[in-house]
Amino acid sequence: MRLIRLLKNDLAQEAAEWVEEGLISEPQAEQICRRYDVDYHRAKNRSFGYNVLVGLGYLFIGLAIITLLGANWDEIPRALRMVGLVALTVTTQVLALRRYCGGDRSGGVGLFLLGNLFFGAAIILIAQIYHLGEHMPDGVFWWALGCLPFALLTRNPWLALQANILALTWFFLEISLGFYPALFPLFVLASVFALWRGPRSIVLLLVVVASIGFWVEYSLAALWRDGGRFFLFDFHPGNLAVAAALFVLLFAFSHWLAGRASVTAKDYAAVISVWCLRFALVLMLVMSFARPWEGLLEADWRHQPSMWLVMALFGALALWLGWRARRLKSVAALLVALWGLVLAVVLSRNPDDAVPLQVITNFALVGGGIWLIVRGIHGGISHYFFLGVAAILVTAFLRYIDLIGDYIGGALIFAVFAALLLGAAKYWKRHRAREESR
Repeated sequence: MRLIRLLKNDLAQEAAEWVEEGLISEPQAEQICRRYDVDYHRAKNRSFGYNVLVGLGYLFIGLAIITLLGANWDEIPRALRMVGLVALTVTTQVLALRRYCGGDRSGGVGLFLLGNLFFGAAIILIAQIYHLGEHMPDGVFWWALGCLPFALLTRNPWLALQANILALTWFFLEISLGFYPALFPLFVLASVFALWRGPRSIVLLLVVVASIGFWVEYSLAALWRDGGRFFLFDFHPGNLAVAAALFVLLFAFSHWLAGRASVTAKDYAAVISVWCLRFALVLMLVMSFARPWEGLLEADWRHQPSMWLVMALFGALALWLGWRARRLKSVAALLVALWGLVLAVVLSRNPDDAVPLQVITNFALVGGGIWLIVRGIHGGISHYFFLGVAAILVTAFLRYIDLIGDYIGGALIFAVFAALLLGAAKYWKRHRAREESR
């Protein structure tokens, strides 16, 4: 999974320059772009920046109209306010529908976004007119719900993203007040549908993955709550174990996606795999200190049955996807390591065991860094190589901070890491020489 897939929107622009310089012919440029599911003629003429500028233009049009209405709000009769807000919203959406069905899909989507903005403003202002504000998150919910039909109709990622972000806002508002947002999965499923049937969108994909993670974690927090309500940061130690299991599942899912014939599926697989890798490295860096392990060892693991049940469910799905993707061994190894660490913490409950667990985590970090360097050299993937180097360097820096004052220990650690990096450089040189001799 090369990271060129994540930058392929610039490929058409580069290919156009190659054609102008005579390096390749236009049919060759079209074939190169087609390999990455990019329309050569369309992408080189209308860039991402153009779409951003048009979208921002529509946004400021909406803000200008809303500001104008707000400045003269008290002088406008109540009935005229109501009719004007409804008429403005309906007219904008009708114009958007006509433009979209007429073939100008980009312009239609921009007007849909503007109409959704007017719809939200209408909800807020009408609630102000009739003093409807007993439960404030309800207004955001109806705003998000009103955006949903247009996202499903057009399958456009920007409209789905708008609905999903509004739904996330409603989600956190409900939780901050101690309520559980039961209808939140509806918006996540709509976004998944837009990803599946609509154009490629990396931003929407990341928002969907984050939404699923928030929903899983806060659903468990609601299940494990002590009183009648739960609050924004009401987490338990089991949430961390479930989060790690969820990322193993996402890792297996990315490999399953990579085996699909669809170019878009391969793009999504690359993104998910990269972010799972980053999450794993960040988590291990945090756990490379003794204090987090002490906190987990001293914590009260009161909800183990449901925690193990969710982890078993995620593990079974991950193993099935790993088997389908022919990655069963790597997925099984990750699950065994995760379950082993969680079991060790749950069974021990002794804060003195924090140091051995810290040592294991540091060895895992170094081993993971070496594996990334080797994988990057063999696969020609620079991101893996530099991520592995960064993992080793950050680990060395953190251990130096941890061992401040112990100069002999710090010197030994730096010597070991220097040997690892020089060994990796020598291995790279030998590997390149072997490749060139073939």
